[in-house]
Amino acid sequence: SCRARRHWTWLSFCTLWIGMVACIPTYMLASGLIASGLSPVQAVLLVFIGNVIVLVPMLLIGAAGARYGVPFPVLLRASFGPRGAQIAALARALVACGWFGINTWVGGAAIYSVLNLISGNLLTGAPIPVVGINAGQLICFVAFWSAHLYFITRGTESIRWLETLAAPFLLVMALVLLGWAYIRAHGFGSMLSAPSAFGPGSGKESEFWPTIASSLTAMVGFWATLALNICDFTRFSRSQRDQIVGQILGLPIPMALFSFIGVAVTSATVVIFGQAIWQPTDLAGHLGVPGAVFTLIVVLLCTLTVNMAANVVSPSYDFSNLAPSKISFTSGGYITAGLGLAMMPWKLLASAGTYIFVWLVGYSALLGPIAGIMICDYYFVRRRRLVTSDLFRHEGIYRGWRGFNLSALIALACAIAPNLPGFLHSVGLVSSVAPVFDTIFTGAWFVGFFVAALVYAVLARRSVT
Repeated sequence: SCRARRHWTWLSFCTLWIGMVACIPTYMLASGLIASGLSPVQAVLLVFIGNVIVLVPMLLIGAAGARYGVPFPVLLRASFGPRGAQIAALARALVACGWFGINTWVGGAAIYSVLNLISGNLLTGAPIPVVGINAGQLICFVAFWSAHLYFITRGTESIRWLETLAAPFLLVMALVLLGWAYIRAHGFGSMLSAPSAFGPGSGKESEFWPTIASSLTAMVGFWATLALNICDFTRFSRSQRDQIVGQILGLPIPMALFSFIGVAVTSATVVIFGQAIWQPTDLAGHLGVPGAVFTLIVVLLCTLTVNMAANVVSPSYDFSNLAPSKISFTSGGYITAGLGLAMMPWKLLASAGTYIFVWLVGYSALLGPIAGIMICDYYFVRRRRLVTSDLFRHEGIYRGWRGFNLSALIALACAIAPNLPGFLHSVGLVSSVAPVFDTIFTGAWFVGFFVAALVYAVLARRSVT
């Protein structure tokens, strides 16, 4: 029964988040901000603030899932209509496929680094044309990609089991790594006290606030995907208190802590090895064979836990929602894995600027409006009252016009439009735009969220009873 499946406690959600937070992209997050000119203190503080902000829509949407026990694609039908929901779910699913590929590439790169160390760089070689990586890197990537298929086949309960088992181990290992760095470097080195590149006399003072705005948007964008589909997990919550307490304890502080560990360990590598080593996979190559193998185990476990929970569950439901009679949850997972492979994720990680200011900020311009529409619909238009049976009927009260809620689609288009010129400029598809559009794009998630919510509120209150 549905009630029997509601056995996730606050500890389940807390360990879920710790397992997802303890990943290599989080470790690298603050380092990317430092590369953009922020000081270590500013970078870690920005990570924390961004996650406090994204926790708000996370809890609001999660509450709907906990109350009605429905997954993200089904909850979407209340605001977008049964057919319109497929558009929003597909947008979320494609972003998840990109994240799946990124995390799988990180895991594959760790395998490649360690095998190269053990074999004396036997796997090195020229990049394959068009693909952009060599055969050894591709083989390691595909090998780790294949490991995900076991958990996809086993379903969501295997993911909960994996997170519960891995979370305490990952937290302890992160603290061990921090202790190792502190002891070896006799402190964390001078990098932690490095000033911002935008300080007085730098000549870059005017760039400080635009950098802060775009960086904060990127931090919100990091978990903007889960802010939408968190109901895929909270639908199994025993109570509202369990999902609220678990998420508050599991997200902002662990994110800031893990980002700090990344910065501190990197700072220590300057003293230990004479250079800043931001990538854990590169660090593994400097630790000798035993240390490298240990690092590999931690990296693979980190990556597998976050990938399964954050980037498989939602798109699997989303793809299944396109044709429920033909695509199961498991089949949806296989589609996710296939698209993640085809997206060549190593190109998204080509530089810190591409990763943070194009990828994270770019897709937040799409996901922010969806969150704004869902929250406005549930709390302000429908006053938290849904007819669950009609969510599963194409001809129910949520059918809209031929299955589309036109108010939601108009609001979505209006919210994306202001961010589109800045996005096209950031990816180089247009050579220049008016400065105002670049400024708007730095706050893409916030602009999209509030514009969509406002437009939807005006349109929907006239049509929804």
